[in-house]
Amino acid sequence: MTRITFLIALLAAFPPLSTDMYLPAIPQLQAEWNQPLVMVNLTLICFFLTYCLFMLIYGPVSDRFGRRPPLLVGIVIYIIGSLMCAFAVNLSTLIAARIVQASGAASASVLSLAISKDLFDTRKREQIMAYIAIIMAFAPMCAPVIGGWIIHYCSWRLVFVLQAAMGAAAWMGVYRMAEPLHNFQVLSATTALTVYLRLFRNRRFAGLMLALSILPFPLFGFIAGVPEIYMTRFGMDERQFGYFFGFNAIASLIGAFSFTRLSRRFSSASLMTTSFIGIFAAGCLLLLLPHQSPWSLAFPMWVLTLFLGLNRPPSNNLMLEQVERDVGAASALIVFTFMTVGALSMAIISLPWEDKITVLGVMATIVATLTLTFWLRFKDRFFRRGQGEAEPQSAIGAR
Repeated sequence: MTRITFLIALLAAFPPLSTDMYLPAIPQLQAEWNQPLVMVNLTLICFFLTYCLFMLIYGPVSDRFGRRPPLLVGIVIYIIGSLMCAFAVNLSTLIAARIVQASGAASASVLSLAISKDLFDTRKREQIMAYIAIIMAFAPMCAPVIGGWIIHYCSWRLVFVLQAAMGAAAWMGVYRMAEPLHNFQVLSATTALTVYLRLFRNRRFAGLMLALSILPFPLFGFIAGVPEIYMTRFGMDERQFGYFFGFNAIASLIGAFSFTRLSRRFSSASLMTTSFIGIFAAGCLLLLLPHQSPWSLAFPMWVLTLFLGLNRPPSNNLMLEQVERDVGAASALIVFTFMTVGALSMAIISLPWEDKITVLGVMATIVATLTLTFWLRFKDRFFRRGQGEAEPQSAIGAR
């Protein structure tokens, strides 16, 4: 159980490990290749757009052929793309290499969700997702710190060599894993396209997915904009940037860990409602605090990331509960929507705003208001009649 949990967490952590580790190098890349931020950030934006597109392919393919074959192929592509990044000679070749890297990474995180659905029942899966979220929180917490030290003392190219090594470790784990899928679906290429139409006709699934997908909007904007804010505006070096970024990532760990404890006493619905309110409060802090110190960004984003960490396990689980078939495709569509929204947010924050911290505050307050309004209006529809919501363990044990 422990080994498969760590493997799922590693697969799910491919996106943050593939982005956060080289974030401290962005100002250096601007100077080395004499490119503006909006161009260098294409290495992030193109990664996420490609990642989103290929997830839609891996999902139905995994329902047809199982989880292992597309994972093994995808991770090999990821390793090749990582090594291509390490040897890039200019921004254009780095962007192209990131596209290759993303096309392989897409197999990992989308199928980690599907594997969770294959192996665990509702209650156990929710707890497993919380533990995975705790493990995953170490990735964005440690990655920029490690990346910052490597870039400061060696080269940004070594960062991508380490990512290739990470991919090799994941490939070995998948190779040794038994196939988790038992009910294969016979799908042609044409039929696979109709799977997504069928999912969108599932109004509970589609509505919940679209409402929750906008929540990480300010977090993705933070990822793309924070190197310029911390390192250019506030004059930090690569190591200091890594520490501040890692401080923010600690909040995700605390949020996910808190869910494993709070879910024993409170319902998932109430915890999700609390998280939406907390994200709104963080957005207000970003708007109201004076932006004369890096802490005016670090503290509100810490609060926002904390509540996103609290929200992710129950929200991912609730979305998967809305489907009985096409689980691989549903997992792909969930992550696709999240990442597409993230790419849009990164593009917006890369524009030459006068105050990017205020822009992040506007993002957070708007998305939290929209999601909370939707949730309060429709939340009862997402718990199936006769099934209800999983009870807190304390209530079950009291019977």
